[in-house]
Amino acid sequence: MPTQSFRAANAIPNPLVAEPIVTESGNGVRRVERRTVDRGVEFRLVESAPDRAVRSTDNRQSRHVAEFAADVRASLTIPGQRELPSKYLYDELGSALFEAICVLPEYGVTRADARLLQRYANEIVNRLPSPIQVAELGSGSGKKTRWILEALAKRQRTYYYPIEISASALAACEKEMGQIDLVSVVGYEKTYLDGLRAVATRRDSQDHLLVLFLGSTIGNFDREAGNAFLREVRKQLRPGDALLLGTDLVKDVDTQLLAYDDPAGVTSAFDLNILARINRELGGNFDLYQFKHEARWNAQERRIEMHLRSLREKTVTIREAQLTITLRAGETIWTESSHKYHSDDVFEMAQGAGFTCTQQWIDQEWPFAQNLLVAE
Repeated sequence: MPTQSFRAANAIPNPLVAEPIVTESGNGVRRVERRTVDRGVEFRLVESAPDRAVRSTDNRQSRHVAEFAADVRASLTIPGQRELPSKYLYDELGSALFEAICVLPEYGVTRADARLLQRYANEIVNRLPSPIQVAELGSGSGKKTRWILEALAKRQRTYYYPIEISASALAACEKEMGQIDLVSVVGYEKTYLDGLRAVATRRDSQDHLLVLFLGSTIGNFDREAGNAFLREVRKQLRPGDALLLGTDLVKDVDTQLLAYDDPAGVTSAFDLNILARINRELGGNFDLYQFKHEARWNAQERRIEMHLRSLREKTVTIREAQLTITLRAGETIWTESSHKYHSDDVFEMAQGAGFTCTQQWIDQEWPFAQNLLVAE
């Protein structure tokens, strides 16, 4: 039998019984949402289909394991420099560790990001057309997004679509944002572009779209890959739609290195968890005590690199990837990059992807920029 839950939302002056909204989440669960207004208060009845979810769990898990295994096999066998895709850092534990990183005194990115959003949310929203919906790529818990949504809620009902590959982060975001008046939250457990395509397809012809890509996530892409990603985002948008893009700016090297190798060891635990995840999900036998987290500054590429260094020669087997490798003592696995930008770089990036950067706000305490890009 379907499960049911009621949640009181915002007040609406006119009585209304709406048509049901049926959505399919990325995990194959069908949601039926029916809205009824009684005495000016909207109630939402959400029905999910757990029976179908149970039936689809095995297939979904098999697909995940196969994709994860294929990516690990391909990345660990790259000649010269072994790698692991950074997206696999963010399982439930990895997402929790990243939330902890965000409050570390050494990691100023999140606070700078939040300061700009809090200070300029109304100005940002005033530059947007109406009506507008909001999609966020990699929402995490969504705490920083609250200021944008609250500013929008002053002028219109807003649909907010967080897009996340981490189910736990998505659940936290839906809980956090679901309490804002005049904001309806529909989460997508999908990759960035798949989720954005689903949102873009769903909206009506008169609705504009604001895409949020906050923090410094664009910096995790290599330069050309980042430019290509922005072009793909632009393909999902209409002229006049907008992208609010966060970019971490170049600063002194010691400050940057501390942000990615904190004395408390939280970032180290975050990085090592990718090996632990391979052990848990793919039957690997990495000995985490034989690896050390390192942060490096690559001056030529203007990026921080995170590596895991093998402390001794070690043969590792990963059952689900059908892979056995031997790591030399001192050899590293490259797990993540964070490219840094000059403020002028964004204008060129925007133009090359089919946007115009119409406004840029820069935090002076921790050099970081929020950039409003409008689709041409």
